[in-house]
Amino acid sequence: MIWVKALHISFMVTWFAGLFYLPRLYVYHAMCDPNDITSIERFKVMERKLYFGIMTPGMIFTFIFGIWMLHNYAWYAFADTWWMQLKLASVVFLLGYHIHCGKLLMDFKYNRNKHSHVYFRWYNEVPVIFLFLIIILVVVKP
Repeated sequence: MIWVKALHISFMVTWFAGLFYLPRLYVYHAMCDPNDITSIERFKVMERKLYFGIMTPGMIFTFIFGIWMLHNYAWYAFADTWWMQLKLASVVFLLGYHIHCGKLLMDFKYNRNKHSHVYFRWYNEVPVIFLFLIIILVVVKP
């Protein structure tokens, strides 16, 4: 079971790397001069590859190994603890954030972005808060 936990953490780190970096790319993309087609197209490629090539597989495998641990022991041991319920709710929120990042990706792809770089700077901070919350919940188990 320790291998499953190690893989869960490894893929979670991969997923979070994407959750941190994709909105940062959105900041730079939103700052682009609309006439700079080369830069805009470069950002579109980078965003697509990050979302579909790194973030989404990281998320999928994080869920696979997380559910595996829940099924094998964690749910029976911690189901009625408030920290586990809050951790799982946080993960569901991050899934929604991930999906929303994909929606924003499509907005940029089709030149429909309506947000400024300032919006994306704040948007970029959301996964940081949830990373700290989830780590504290899992390690400290308050």
